[in-house]
Amino acid sequence: MDRIVMFPRPSDWRGRSHRRFELEFPVRLKFQVGSTSSEIETVSKNVSIGGLLVRSVLPVPEDIPINFILSVHGRESLRPVHLLGEGRIVRVESGEVEGTFIIAVKCTALVTQLKEYLPIQET
Repeated sequence: MDRIVMFPRPSDWRGRSHRRFELEFPVRLKFQVGSTSSEIETVSKNVSIGGLLVRSVLPVPEDIPINFILSVHGRESLRPVHLLGEGRIVRVESGEVEGTFIIAVKCTALVTQLKEYLPIQET
């Protein structure tokens, strides 16, 4: 009987620790620089259990802790599922399109589903 492989072998992940999925969903980043709290809206470029890569029109300082809300939705979903996570900005680069940025986030805590999504207050 043939064996079914459910996940690609690590060699198929191009040397990465975790498999990445090309997913484009809204991601809200929350972070603090000094005494100033900030939030920006971004879009995921790819997602793994260890982190995510997002596109933004605003830069974010490197090596800062962040919280994020990833809003996942499907074709047959009535409403999105909001996932809350914590991480650290590990890289910020210029994007493919002028005036955009690619931001790499390494997760530092497990991603959890928010039971009820509350809009984040503007400061």
